[in-house]
Amino acid sequence: MPRRLVPAVLTSIVLVVAVGCARNHSEPDAQPSYDGPAQQLITVLSDSPSATTATLTAWDRSGTHWVRAIGPLRADIGGQGIGRTSETQTRSPAGTWSLTEAFGIAATNGTKLPYRRVTDADWWVSDPKSKDYNTFQTCTPGTCPFDESAGEDLGLAGPAYDHAVVIDYNRTPVIPGAGSAYFLHVGDGNPTAGCVAVPAKDLDAIMRWLDPARGPVIDIAVENHPATS
Repeated sequence: MPRRLVPAVLTSIVLVVAVGCARNHSEPDAQPSYDGPAQQLITVLSDSPSATTATLTAWDRSGTHWVRAIGPLRADIGGQGIGRTSETQTRSPAGTWSLTEAFGIAATNGTKLPYRRVTDADWWVSDPKSKDYNTFQTCTPGTCPFDESAGEDLGLAGPAYDHAVVIDYNRTPVIPGAGSAYFLHVGDGNPTAGCVAVPAKDLDAIMRWLDPARGPVIDIAVENHPATS
């Protein structure tokens, strides 16, 4: 579903299993409980399932401990909070997801992630009937082999996509209808349709910090709330 900064119309509910979440506490330097292989971790922690803001912190692994690298920062999240999500919901997906690529309307901000500069011929496909659902595709508007009205023209999205990092939710495998186009992008202080958004200067710092060689992940969770399964 397009990750615009206004909620989408809710027409149906398709549930998807979310993977286990790391946890940290409200204290800025409390240790996350993530125990996977990543050497870089971004935690996005809200204080209730329906909250539309969260605390974002970036962490570096140092031996058996995590060291705070950036934050804590205020982040905007989905208009329906955090939890299970679908193409027709405006909820940020609870779980731990890899961060493997980035894109933007603007030139690169120095990120080490593979970076694609997008134009109005670049799309993220949100048509659940398309074989290309929840993937990046390039085609001239009006000629695309999917429902363009159910997709997102990345080059026309405005400042939100000046820079963005793809959150690898529902990508391996792709489940039709389980939700698409989830990004860490530039925020304007309003709830998103499921993405995580921070001010441009904070996003630039995060993107320059991210290092694909260290296998970065983002954990989106609700404090003291059991992981959904």
